[in-house]
Amino acid sequence: MRLLFVSLLASGLALAQAPPIGLVELYGVRKASEERIRSAIGVRVGDPLSVPKAAIEERLEKVPGVVLARLQAVCCAGDSAVLYVGIEERDAPHVEFRQPPSGNLSLPEALNDTYRDFLAYFGEAARSGDPGGPAAEAYRESFGHLARDNADSLRRVLRESNDPEQRAMAAGILRYAPITRAVVDDLQYAMLDGDQAVRANAMRSLQALLALAARDPDLGVRVELTWFVELLNSLDWDDRFQAATALVSLTQARDPGVLEHLRDRALPALTDMARWKTPAHAHAAFVLVGRIAGLGEKEIQDSWRRGDRETVLKKPLTRGN
Repeated sequence: MRLLFVSLLASGLALAQAPPIGLVELYGVRKASEERIRSAIGVRVGDPLSVPKAAIEERLEKVPGVVLARLQAVCCAGDSAVLYVGIEERDAPHVEFRQPPSGNLSLPEALNDTYRDFLAYFGEAARSGDPGGPAAEAYRESFGHLARDNADSLRRVLRESNDPEQRAMAAGILRYAPITRAVVDDLQYAMLDGDQAVRANAMRSLQALLALAARDPDLGVRVELTWFVELLNSLDWDDRFQAATALVSLTQARDPGVLEHLRDRALPALTDMARWKTPAHAHAAFVLVGRIAGLGEKEIQDSWRRGDRETVLKKPLTRGN
């Protein structure tokens, strides 16, 4: 609920409605000229978020070496937004998402109504600073009952509906369904959905299932790391942020093979993210880089509190670490 998608600005917001830009952060820049990229963005700190997303992305994709570009504004740096600019260069890792399914499927009306009511409630509660409380618990109980009664419908809609809103709802509600291997597989399948909101809800639901599994190992929940790691190279900011957050839980055991896989597939992406100036956005990636480097949790957190990020970020560059 804290995301301010720049795509909403495509039709142009009034200046009074658009928060100013507090930070402009880049990721994915390896060989292309950062100076030319920042010039192509054409906005600076303090400017309002009133420039169409598509126009900026089009300019960026004309910069030599840039294949694709993606913008997303995220709340907040004080009273300002952070403008994240993702760059995909030639020969860089590329994540291919699925084409939308073709089925004309929708969730039962009770699920649609409850989910939309919950989003409205949560949005208002988040603005007031109190998203929890008895009302939130009541919604969770309702979702639990509805998910148990409609598990098959949720799974079919997630895989077969041509409506991305319906697929996103299904991905969000499936966390409340009885935990089965099939539900976990469906959510992992949805991590490569062509719609970013579906992917985000699938990752959030998988994180919720991981929390349950940590409290009750007898559930036998096993979540594969493959697509979480690959999504660290996604052009979409939210994919990267959600994947890094989940991987902090998934790598607590510090399996050497897992950490080596992270190094091989995503170290440059994690290093970009760990340098972001907004602490809440950078912390998960910083922890992952520290684990790849073989540092203890206390050493990682002490370095973070000191603001000494670079010492940690340089350690995994040497394979001997």
